[in-house]
Amino acid sequence: MDLNADLGEGFGAWRLGDDDALLDVVTSANVACGFHAGDPVTMRRVCAAAASKGVAVGAQVGYRDLAGFGRRRIEYAFDELRDDVLYQIGALDAFCRVAGTRVRYVKPHGALYNTAAIDEAQAAAVVAAVVDYDRGLPVLCPPGSVLGQLATGAGLRAVAEGFADRGYLESGALVPRSAPGALVSSPDEVAARAVSMAVDSAVRTVDGTGLHLPVESICVHGDTPGAVALARGVRAALERVGVRLSPFVEVPDLRGL
Repeated sequence: MDLNADLGEGFGAWRLGDDDALLDVVTSANVACGFHAGDPVTMRRVCAAAASKGVAVGAQVGYRDLAGFGRRRIEYAFDELRDDVLYQIGALDAFCRVAGTRVRYVKPHGALYNTAAIDEAQAAAVVAAVVDYDRGLPVLCPPGSVLGQLATGAGLRAVAEGFADRGYLESGALVPRSAPGALVSSPDEVAARAVSMAVDSAVRTVDGTGLHLPVESICVHGDTPGAVALARGVRAALERVGVRLSPFVEVPDLRGL
């Protein structure tokens, strides 16, 4: 099982989350590419740290929305969204290459993630950007999503993702952040949900029903309060039940070089 977190989400003098501590826990890092968060200095720093620790780097692409942290839906022309996503992948890959690694996958952020899960036009734009840049890049997305279906149809690998620290609706969608139950903050509950996803391919929804959720990667948000402790608890819980943690893509080990 892969364990991922959103990293590099500061901007300028503003820091969000403890990137260095999380890189000691996760196996994949979704690095902000400067549109919803992040800047060149932050991108370079996080890519270098991830490479040195053997963590896979993914392009966390989002809407051009620093003010809203990429959590407000934006209507885009197909070409504009495709090229915005392409731009972000290429920018992050430049810093990866300087660090001796490369972008290994793509994951939409925030409102783009939620929209592309159900909206064919925006999902198609994300897929087109990945195809244009590198058909070998997997797309991290919700299981059964429109984005995953279009990615698979285009010959890309769709990697299903679950969220240990977010509430789920019976439909399989995440509870909107404005609604009760959107965030799961209890360390024990977050760890138990991760184990359930990894071992049983299941999670409890906010109304208490069971939801089938087959995933290859589990996310703990880097901006969730106590994110480092939550991630450590998830990793420890998974290892206790015999789940081996590793990136879902092959990453050369640069540690010690």
